Amino acid sequence: MSGKRSAGLLVYRVTDTGTEVLIGHMGGPFWAGREAAAWSIPKGEYTEEERPEDAARREFREELGVPAPGGHPVPLGESRTRGGKTVTVWAVEGDLDTADAVFGTFTMEWPRGSGTLREFPELDRVAWVEAREAAERLVASQRVFLDRLDQHLAQAG
Repeated sequence: MSGKRSAGLLVYRVTDTGTEVLIGHMGGPFWAGREAAAWSIPKGEYTEEERPEDAARREFREELGVPAPGGHPVPLGESRTRGGKTVTVWAVEGDLDTADAVFGTFTMEWPRGSGTLREFPELDRVAWVEAREAAERLVASQRVFLDRLDQHLAQAG
């Protein structure tokens, strides 16, 4: 496996008004105060020893503090970030109360160069968002997964 790889789950639910997806606002000082292109599908890195789908479920639990929905995962393929990381995502239908989320954390030096290590949430909030609105909020490299989910639902419906 060459380059960094990440795997995630795009949880969705179909409502009377359309499809909603569960996305998270990225935590930490870089993303504070930003809304557009500052949200992500719950995901994280994995190594060669771990199956990507297993990593996606593990990362969902680590980032949100709740188990991933048990539905049948639909592969949505891969996308490449500007930094060169390959992101693989599965869609799974499910529902959860966002108030139940307990966010995982990471540690980084902040402010940069200060020598002070601080802990930040990986995600600082999650929300159910109409798929069209989610496209504006998600980082650019993840927007393709919304199109692929839409295609899957159109074929299944």
